[in-house]
Amino acid sequence: MLDGFLLGLIVACTLVSAAFFFKFWRQTRDPLFIGFSVAFLIEGCNRLSFLFVDSPTGDNPFIYTVRLISYLVILVAIANKNRRGKQRKAQ
Repeated sequence: MLDGFLLGLIVACTLVSAAFFFKFWRQTRDPLFIGFSVAFLIEGCNRLSFLFVDSPTGDNPFIYTVRLISYLVILVAIANKNRRGKQRKAQ
């Protein structure tokens, strides 16, 4: 019972974080914020899928693949932000 409650709390927090970063993206149009928003949305959906998997802490490669994708989204957003910053300084 407690596991389900804590899982729901984690899902809610990640989705709130996604909405928070989406709000900042709408204000600034900075692609870094949309990257973080998408990553938190993916992670929230991944945590929600734990309810439907027999063993979420076991050897299920699906869980780790989705988590890897969300981390790659963050890394691409950071790399894009750094690359754009260098291009602006060169001009």
